[in-house]
Amino acid sequence: MRCNFKVFRFDPSKDKEPYYRNYTVEAQPGDRILDCLNTIRWEQDPSLAFRWSCAHGVCGSDALKINGASALACQKLVKNYTTTDFLIEPIPVFPLLKDLIVDMEPFFKIYHSIKPYLISQEPPPETERIQKPEERKMIEDTIKCISCACCTSSCPVNLGENTDYIGPAALVKAHRYIFDSRDTTMIDRCVSLNSYDGAWGCKTYFYCTDVCPKSIKVTSAITRVKQEIVKLKRAKQL
Repeated sequence: MRCNFKVFRFDPSKDKEPYYRNYTVEAQPGDRILDCLNTIRWEQDPSLAFRWSCAHGVCGSDALKINGASALACQKLVKNYTTTDFLIEPIPVFPLLKDLIVDMEPFFKIYHSIKPYLISQEPPPETERIQKPEERKMIEDTIKCISCACCTSSCPVNLGENTDYIGPAALVKAHRYIFDSRDTTMIDRCVSLNSYDGAWGCKTYFYCTDVCPKSIKVTSAITRVKQEIVKLKRAKQL
């Protein structure tokens, strides 16, 4: 089938303003949007810039805005859409570098600020740190996050209501460690999120949940963090 792609273009070295360029690709229903973009770059326009790595929905590097919604280009198939016309744009919120590539440095700066690693004040065990199945289940969902930024780039709060909001991706990662039975810094983590720029910045729009390529219940995870903060406040531990 013939698919029409309207692609956002901008090269800061020569363009004064962004523009859109149209391409036509012969594709199969089972082709990925990433396959179509590669066809454009390999056969029509080698100057088109976009990111991709594993191409299997694991690395999260090929997040784009496809027909108005953030998604992974390697996960979305042509047949997933009811049209053969595709609008391809960079994900919003982040600074534009070139064409479909955005600067992810601000995203990962926030990501690292929530300390996305296990912290334990207990002596190191002789073997691995044991975790019961029911304890593991507490983080079963949020541990799937691949830091693709689809959620953050879809959040109305991040898009303009409060640009200092750390965003759903950071809160999902925080949830993963707050409720990890092997981590001993739950209170400290909750203290750092107890602000309008932290957990309370979430307005439960659910856009983050809708676009998550790993089907993580993002809004529910953030709500769970809020509940834990309230619980600690009532216990006067916060």
